[in-house]
Amino acid sequence: MLQGGYQSVLEARSREALSQEIARFTKAMEFETYSAITVVDHALGRSEFIVLDNCPSGFREAMDNPLLHRRDPVMQHCKRQSVPIVWNQRTYVNEGAAELWDMQASFGYRTGICMALHLPEGRHFLLGMDRSEDLPSDPVKLTRMVADMQLFAVHALDTALRVLLPPEQQLDQPHLTPRELEALRWTMDGKTAWEVGAIMSITERTAVLHISNAMRKLGCNNKHQAVLKALRLGLIR
Repeated sequence: MLQGGYQSVLEARSREALSQEIARFTKAMEFETYSAITVVDHALGRSEFIVLDNCPSGFREAMDNPLLHRRDPVMQHCKRQSVPIVWNQRTYVNEGAAELWDMQASFGYRTGICMALHLPEGRHFLLGMDRSEDLPSDPVKLTRMVADMQLFAVHALDTALRVLLPPEQQLDQPHLTPRELEALRWTMDGKTAWEVGAIMSITERTAVLHISNAMRKLGCNNKHQAVLKALRLGLIR
């Protein structure tokens, strides 16, 4: 079920369709609420926020305060890091923001997972899923849950940039060399850099270089995201 969700969110063609896919994945992951925020940094330190969420009535009004955002340890973590954060009441207590947790817990936000993907050209994507019940205590199950969210976030990010940003904010299609495209195609098939090098009759180091160059040109932080973007742009099939 989750595997199908990855493909379907990549195929979303509108804001409404993207929101529906995130909501469907959130439910499949046994979370109650979600927040997906696309951020575009503009000149003079101004940032544009495009928010998709299913927050309960009254929550946005209660929490819509820049001072609260600056004290929120989850948001501060996501501003600085790409590593997912698994949070609960202890996260807020340890940062001296227990009353902030109390406020959001009254709306059902008691625990959750949140992550941010930071891209070149001042693009960012934050995805958080929350619930009132405790997360699994089994570290294997929790790690699997985080991994599923990370993979979904990579797919959702690509769609969010495509359907939420106006044409003038879309990035120009990059030019990749034939060898960079070939390396991406083999990566798409699940080959390691060593295997890509063997297939292309080049060294592993050269294969890594081709993949890294493709990632840079596509404005991606990892090879999986680069493959997805190259597919969407029609650079590989």
